[in-house]
Amino acid sequence: MKKAEGDCCDKTQQHPDHQKEVSRLNRVAGQVEGIKRMIDERRYCPDIITQLRAIRSAVNSIEANILETHLDACVNAAIKSGSEKDRKQKLAELKELYRKYND
Repeated sequence: MKKAEGDCCDKTQQHPDHQKEVSRLNRVAGQVEGIKRMIDERRYCPDIITQLRAIRSAVNSIEANILETHLDACVNAAIKSGSEKDRKQKLAELKELYRKYND
């Protein structure tokens, strides 16, 4: 198996497991459904906004967990590999993520 561009793992390794985040994502999906019901029921605007903020907070937390795992596994592996190319690639990915999503 060939290593894909941006891939942290060679054929002897696997990508990190983010399975623990699935239950949290399911909870967020439930919250979204709840907000849809609130809108259908014409609930008070600040109550809807409060629930939207809770979803944003939950998604940010999931994102932070996945980033932390990426740093601990993929970026760390690139640094330990001794490959200057892999190290630079991982740092470039992080910079791009920061530029793209830093609000």
